[in-house]
Amino acid sequence: MGVAAPPITETGFTRAAFDAFLASRREPDWLTEMRRAAWEAFEATPLPDMKQEEWRRTDIRLLRLDRFGLPGPPPADTAVPGALLAENVELAGRTVALDSHPVHSRLDAKWQDRGVLFGSLDELVVEHGDLLRPHMSAGIVNPRADKFAALHAAAWSGGTLLYVPRGVSIDQPLHILSALSSTEKGTGPICRNGPAGASHKLDLSRFPIENVDLGHTLVVLEEGAEATLLAETASAAGPSAAGLHCGAVEIVVGPHARLRYVNLQNWGTGVWHFAHQRALVHEDAQLQWTMGALGARLAKVNQHVALVGRRATTQVNGVMFTEGKQHLSYHTLQHHQEPECSSDLRYKGALQDNSHIVWRGMIHVDRDAFKTDGYQRNDNLMLSDSARADSIPGLEILADDVRCTHGATAGRVDDEQVFYALTRGLTRKEAIRMIVAGFFQEVFDRITIDSVRNALGDAIRRRVREYR
Repeated sequence: MGVAAPPITETGFTRAAFDAFLASRREPDWLTEMRRAAWEAFEATPLPDMKQEEWRRTDIRLLRLDRFGLPGPPPADTAVPGALLAENVELAGRTVALDSHPVHSRLDAKWQDRGVLFGSLDELVVEHGDLLRPHMSAGIVNPRADKFAALHAAAWSGGTLLYVPRGVSIDQPLHILSALSSTEKGTGPICRNGPAGASHKLDLSRFPIENVDLGHTLVVLEEGAEATLLAETASAAGPSAAGLHCGAVEIVVGPHARLRYVNLQNWGTGVWHFAHQRALVHEDAQLQWTMGALGARLAKVNQHVALVGRRATTQVNGVMFTEGKQHLSYHTLQHHQEPECSSDLRYKGALQDNSHIVWRGMIHVDRDAFKTDGYQRNDNLMLSDSARADSIPGLEILADDVRCTHGATAGRVDDEQVFYALTRGLTRKEAIRMIVAGFFQEVFDRITIDSVRNALGDAIRRRVREYR
């Protein structure tokens, strides 16, 4: 007869819950040790506050980490929301995760036969640990960057891997969907800390638990490889759903490789979204990184690109649309570490209601990175008198013989444009939608994937309300 587990009287991210999380996974020892070291950093690091320069315009005092916890068992209902980026697209493969648990994974046989790995990182790191260890141990994203980075490094789950061997060119896009479900009171995560694997449910009537996504994306393209990856997030419970995302994206674009990566953040407007994202672009490699940010209650994202090989090139496109009281804060870094590299970043945001966008960009040129060509620009269109946009471009140049420029603008809808559209028979709302579409067109024109361009445009048009 088994011994009953003691009652659980706490929730949140605790040492006991973390130990149970580790015990539930069958991972290589080196990964377990990495997780333990990150957990120590998580416990020792306080939450960031507005006294820190990076967080001075982002207030997270309303965040209650004790309303969240480490991933429990897979949800019983694995229904996921529709995917914007994958509509009417022939895919080479697709993977789906729900509440930090892998749900579905598929890769065409012809790419499996050529050595491509695509699917659940949780499973593939067990099967291919020796192959993945150099990339995962390298710390592409610093696990001690802040408390959220440490939490993610310690407890990521429901991750996705794309590994493309040398010289392989995948001619169809691959798709990732990470979703959060809705958890009803009394049916939330199960904690295991009793003898013989005993488990029971938390009393959520006393301790409400909201859903958590701790997904990790690792993309590795070996020399001469090529791929297109479409990744998006969504909330199954609807556009106003709540939750917490604490994630990371790590990208390695090998010499002469080419990656097109699209990352659409489309959480419900009650989700707290924290992410560290970093790409390493090697010699003669190309990276086109398109970012869309439409959802979340509050988002704080660090998006870094490091040009670590000669003649590496990167293009970063950003599209943001906010409404209500949404707060999106994106910090970008174009780090030129080697000579003759080029980077081109363009972010555009449109703001409704009382929303707030913060963009802080930096081009950093190392001492030996001569013949650098770096550009960054951020433009914001104000659709409300009470919306706010903070644009902070920056340059740190330690080398001679470089060309680096930056710019930022913010402005209102031109009344003359609205008047002209009205005289052509459009309603005021149709006129505003047309003007907003024209504002984003410069970025849309840089997106070479028709489905992505159309999906982003349609999603933004649906959100535009009448502006006066």
